[in-house]
Amino acid sequence: MSLLITRRRAAAAILTTALLVPLAACGNDDSGTDKDSASSSKPSNSATGTPKADLTVLAAASLTDVFKEAGAAYEKENPGTKVTFSFAGSQELAAQVKQGAPADALVTADTKTMDGLTGETGTPTVIAKNRLVIAVGEGNPEKVENLKDLSDTKLKVVLAAPEVPVGRYSKQILDAQKIEVKPVSQEPNVRAVLSKVELGEADAGLVYKTDAETATDEVDAIDIPDAENAVASYPAATLKASEHSEAAAAFVAWLSTPAAQKILQGAGFQQP
Repeated sequence: MSLLITRRRAAAAILTTALLVPLAACGNDDSGTDKDSASSSKPSNSATGTPKADLTVLAAASLTDVFKEAGAAYEKENPGTKVTFSFAGSQELAAQVKQGAPADALVTADTKTMDGLTGETGTPTVIAKNRLVIAVGEGNPEKVENLKDLSDTKLKVVLAAPEVPVGRYSKQILDAQKIEVKPVSQEPNVRAVLSKVELGEADAGLVYKTDAETATDEVDAIDIPDAENAVASYPAATLKASEHSEAAAAFVAWLSTPAAQKILQGAGFQQP
């Protein structure tokens, strides 16, 4: 009798062990390292390897038109990534960064503004350059020919404010030629200067060449000789506070690629 009981107990023990082994294996699969690694990895574009993200890029007002085209091209190359731009004067963008505005990258119209944010950005890279022109009404009704003509007190001249990059460049070239201009207004960004001329509220204004080219139906551009002109540099950088640092870095790097440079130069920007 005791021998029979012993054999039954041994059989039960073997059966229990057989049932527990598969359960333990299942438990290891559910909590294993491979699954943890897969769940923590960021989704990326399978073609380019670029992390997918919704990016916010703060960009100088003079980039408004060309960056809309560039953003669309980038999204096409990187499905699943969305790029939203916020355009304003570079000084306004700098203030937003210092105030902690949620954004991933920054592109200004001068190196001075970017240099003032060294604690907030990654290492900047100049992606394009620009020059100034004199914007006048279509047909140049006041017959403006050069910078010196802007000193005519009968002429309504509008400039950007001196703290704005284009305003700083304007002051630089006028001071270098010892030309005194009394503007009827000082605007917060280059697009506001252009708008004043477009609407006939000003006879002339100093704007970037690329901005004048966006309004050829309403505005004529008077070239300024290189020797009297200023070169505007556009640095781009990631923001350290970005929640999408890898995706932001990928976009900033893309701005220097042949595809992006073709778009920028097609809009009249110069090579960096």
